[in-house]
Amino acid sequence: MFEVLREPSCSLVDMLSVNSKPTNSDGQQGSEEKKDNATAPSAPPSYEEATSGEGLKAGAFPPPMNVPLHPNWAYVDPSSSPNYGSGGYPRDTEMLTTFNWDDKNVRRVFIRKVYTILMVQLFVTVGIVALFTFCEPVKGYIQSNPAWYWASYAVFFVTYLILACCSGPRRHYPWNLILLSIFTLSMAYLTGMLSSYYNTMSVLLCLGITALVCLSVTIFSFQTKYDFTSCQGVLFVMLMVLFFSGIILAIMLPFQYVPWLHAIYAVLGAVVFTMFLAFDTQLLMGNRRYAMSPEEYIFGALNIYLDIVYIFSFFLQIFGSSRD
Repeated sequence: MFEVLREPSCSLVDMLSVNSKPTNSDGQQGSEEKKDNATAPSAPPSYEEATSGEGLKAGAFPPPMNVPLHPNWAYVDPSSSPNYGSGGYPRDTEMLTTFNWDDKNVRRVFIRKVYTILMVQLFVTVGIVALFTFCEPVKGYIQSNPAWYWASYAVFFVTYLILACCSGPRRHYPWNLILLSIFTLSMAYLTGMLSSYYNTMSVLLCLGITALVCLSVTIFSFQTKYDFTSCQGVLFVMLMVLFFSGIILAIMLPFQYVPWLHAIYAVLGAVVFTMFLAFDTQLLMGNRRYAMSPEEYIFGALNIYLDIVYIFSFFLQIFGSSRD
């Protein structure tokens, strides 16, 4: 009986002695708990904790690394990148761009504005040509006073350089229209004085041929899939050939006039500026390799107007007959 009572008493003492051990001391049980806590991985934060920002304040998990979205060499400053309608980079005066016009209304308004200005220029030029051709007193006065011709040529040259080389006056209203009006009047005077030395029927014939050629080239440039804007090198070479041929012809003219050489020069000039008319027309369309900025409506009208006037003058040299 005593043995039976002794065994439960011993087990009770052992249980009390085990429970009486300190849990936070340097004992065996405390060390085992520390090892278990050290080896157990910490639970990851939940989605709510990660997105609320409270975990960062409490220091539950480290803040994310500041990794850039793209490397430094791939960064493009938006203020220095080409944008729509700028025609290139800032402080860049290039008028040819490689962007595509997604907004068809912008292109349509731009083309309408260019051809409206062009029609006004052509009406003024045809009126002055008709005045110098049909009115005998005016024709006699301008032929007897060549100083007006050289004065108008100087005005033409100066205004053309300003409009072609300076983007400020070309883009700011009303200076762009004032300069373009002066340029148109001077060019119309030069064309009218040239027409006054030819027969009236020849002038009318060349006006009709020029109108048909320009209209057909414009329609062809709008409809064709061939890209004339990618032929800048060919046009430059042909223009240089025309330029040096004109210099040689001007040197030979005081000594001896060669009719066949002058005819070849006139045919070459008509072909070159007909190609330039197709080139400048496709620059307005915006769906080719190169396009003209929508801000350059003055420059677009200027180029096409010069092409048409040069085509008329070269046709006049080919088909026209001088007055007696």
